[in-house]
Amino acid sequence: MARRAGIAPSQLFAWKRRMLEGGQVAVEADEDVVGASQVRDLEKKVRELERLLGRKTMEAEILKEALALARPKKPTLPLVSWTPRKDGSR
Repeated sequence: MARRAGIAPSQLFAWKRRMLEGGQVAVEADEDVVGASQVRDLEKKVRELERLLGRKTMEAEILKEALALARPKKPTLPLVSWTPRKDGSR
């Protein structure tokens, strides 16, 4: 088989051993075996979603700060003098 594929027999046995070890690990973990390309694609998607989450979190913080600045402060009532005025009005 190795001769037909044009590779060294030791390389073929190494690939076979790795495949069997990986399969055994997957069976012991009771999980599906997933290809490396699929793992890379999923990791890329996770990074993109984390980046988007970070951006949305920043936007929310900026909006909170803007609302805090834009909210009018409670108006203070002028002090009322309790002394009667000279003209007799209150």
